[in-house]
Amino acid sequence: MRFHKYHALGNDYIVLDPADFPSWTRPTEAQVRVICHRNFGVGSDGILWGPLPSERADFGLRIFNPDGSEAEKSGNGLRIFSRYLFDQARVTAQSFGVETPGGVVRAEIRAGGGLIAVAMGSVSFDSRRIPISGPAREVVGETIEALGRSFTFSAATIGNPHCVIQVEDLSPELARRYGPDIEVNPLFPNRTNVQFMRVLDRSTLQIEIWERGAGYTLASGTSSSAVDDDASGSSSSSGGSAQHGTSGDTASSASEAAPRANQASARVGSRSSAALASATAGSG
Repeated sequence: MRFHKYHALGNDYIVLDPADFPSWTRPTEAQVRVICHRNFGVGSDGILWGPLPSERADFGLRIFNPDGSEAEKSGNGLRIFSRYLFDQARVTAQSFGVETPGGVVRAEIRAGGGLIAVAMGSVSFDSRRIPISGPAREVVGETIEALGRSFTFSAATIGNPHCVIQVEDLSPELARRYGPDIEVNPLFPNRTNVQFMRVLDRSTLQIEIWERGAGYTLASGTSSSAVDDDASGSSSSSGGSAQHGTSGDTASSASEAAPRANQASARVGSRSSAALASATAGSG
């Protein structure tokens, strides 16, 4: 099996180019689970299936979680995919569009491919767009229960759902303990990504992430955008911040010209294996 593996701040993805799999319309759920398994497969936080044809952008992309479900959008996945396109000489212009199920984003190659910026799109707290159950409303400062503990949360979408919780006792253990329960809370019909956030100062946030379909995750671009917008909306942050995660820092900025439109940028690390390698995965 031909694959390309990259990471962005430790958030690792495998790129599978459909041209290398002419008999596949997409990897099956079983294939995704095997390929992403860290003991019995290559191991990753997800699979990037592309480039695909698109009528709305230069390239199309589908994103699959390790449990076989499909994600609408991934900030780090989009940066990795952009770097893959750059490495394969498929992009010559600095800026180009990529269509995902969560919408079209613009990506920009900087620093000779060492820094990738992605315009993530607009953040919305509208319950109908996230979606979240209950009456139509802006979901800010509500209460959610998990394993006997009550949290105050805001819910947002940037093409995929997020539950943002501000805490003082932030730790990876907190995310691992409560994240799985919140992910599948009935409030979120499509499940949700979960971010636990602590404000360090008006320009710096610390986050721990439980990602829908993937579990505890070292970094997430869409999570960074959702957290930054929630913090700026609650006046905890000035808007446009650095987020400190377990594996490194991500910069997020909100555009004044387009309210709640976010751009996230981070370095795409060296590929954690050779660009071309082999592995065994079931053909389904």
